[in-house]
Amino acid sequence: MNPHRRQFMGSVPVAAAAAVPAEAAEIGDVAPVVKNPRATSGDSRHEPKWDEAFTLAVGNTGGDLNGGTQAVIQAAVDAVARAGGGTVKLLPGSFRFRNAVYLASHVRIVGSGPDTIIVKEPSVATKLAADSDWYDQEITLADANGFQIGDGICLRAKNPHHGGDTVIKRTLVARSGRRFKLDKGLRENLWSTGAPTAATLFPLFSGEFITDFAIENLTLDGNRANNANLDGNYAGCIFLQDCSNATFRKVIAKNYNGDGISWQICHDVRVEECESRDHAGLGLHPGSGSQRPVMRNNKLIGNHIGLFFCWGVKFGLAEGNVIEDTKTAGISVGHRDTDNEIRRNTVRRSGVAGILFRPERGLGFTGDRNKVIGNTITDTGNETAAAIDVQGTTANLNIRDNVITETRGAAKRVGIRIGKDAKDITLAGNRVSGFATDVEDCRTK
Repeated sequence: MNPHRRQFMGSVPVAAAAAVPAEAAEIGDVAPVVKNPRATSGDSRHEPKWDEAFTLAVGNTGGDLNGGTQAVIQAAVDAVARAGGGTVKLLPGSFRFRNAVYLASHVRIVGSGPDTIIVKEPSVATKLAADSDWYDQEITLADANGFQIGDGICLRAKNPHHGGDTVIKRTLVARSGRRFKLDKGLRENLWSTGAPTAATLFPLFSGEFITDFAIENLTLDGNRANNANLDGNYAGCIFLQDCSNATFRKVIAKNYNGDGISWQICHDVRVEECESRDHAGLGLHPGSGSQRPVMRNNKLIGNHIGLFFCWGVKFGLAEGNVIEDTKTAGISVGHRDTDNEIRRNTVRRSGVAGILFRPERGLGFTGDRNKVIGNTITDTGNETAAAIDVQGTTANLNIRDNVITETRGAAKRVGIRIGKDAKDITLAGNRVSGFATDVEDCRTK
């Protein structure tokens, strides 16, 4: 190539850019608005609003598919997903689950209100009777009583290499006596040195790597009294991992020996008008890395923690929720949970704190740049508790227009406590009554 030509061509974009008026550049930055979209192959972003979509009815009787277990609901989900999406309509009735129903993209599950009831069967557990290596796809149970083909199971052990916990969720798909084949390989070593166990533990509804789906208008019962614990990093009445654009509306989730509704690294999750109650773990668990969750007008009653912002939950909204009788914190915010807004919630009778900002590991790890606006917090913790407790190096909070009340006697109770290492905490317009100390600012001590 002629070097003079190369030099000339290299200069063209600069000259052209300089010649374009600013108004034209601004106009060019805005894409045309899509109007009257058509269904186009491969285009999932724009779709017409159809009057009807593919729907399958599922019931104990009277549906397109009939039964009383998770298998019939799973069959309907799979069929609707193969059709490109639509609705699984659950008729009134009771369904008893021995495994999770695995959700699918573009599929809504809609119940018939409180009369659609899903119950987790009691769990059974046993030790593993033989070693399994990471490449194996089978296990041997010490006692196979109570285990069936199709069961969802949780395998747990101490990792033989570093001593940490190993947790694996699988489905039993074939058996010979006490030997069971799994739906997928283990990918972890389960050796007798780590005391491995198997238990029929699973979420009732589970989603992984899917988008654009919903669960609405039904009741989920985790049967807590008859099930072992499995925490919210792995399960719950509803559990999601690496999903987006999920909606849960008018769902009653109760009595799980773990969390109510938990989602991990999931974005744009909406939980509205749900009730999550009496769980051993967390009522709502927006999990690690989850962006832009919206949790609005829910009732979170009798859980260990009501609403738990896990790690790196950002740009979320918690609004209009009623949170009562939690064992520890009504709302808990911590590890890099930033730029969230907590507003107009009602928090009553929390065991430790109404709203807690956790201390975490120190500077840069705390829940900074959050707003706490217009909440009502009543009767928090023991005689030395704080209704709003800002711990560690938490910074840049806007706490305003909250009504914070104590009706049980002042004792040594505190309305708002600001830890000695906190920074840039703005207080304005809060109404605090009934406490020994309205605001305890430990930075001034």
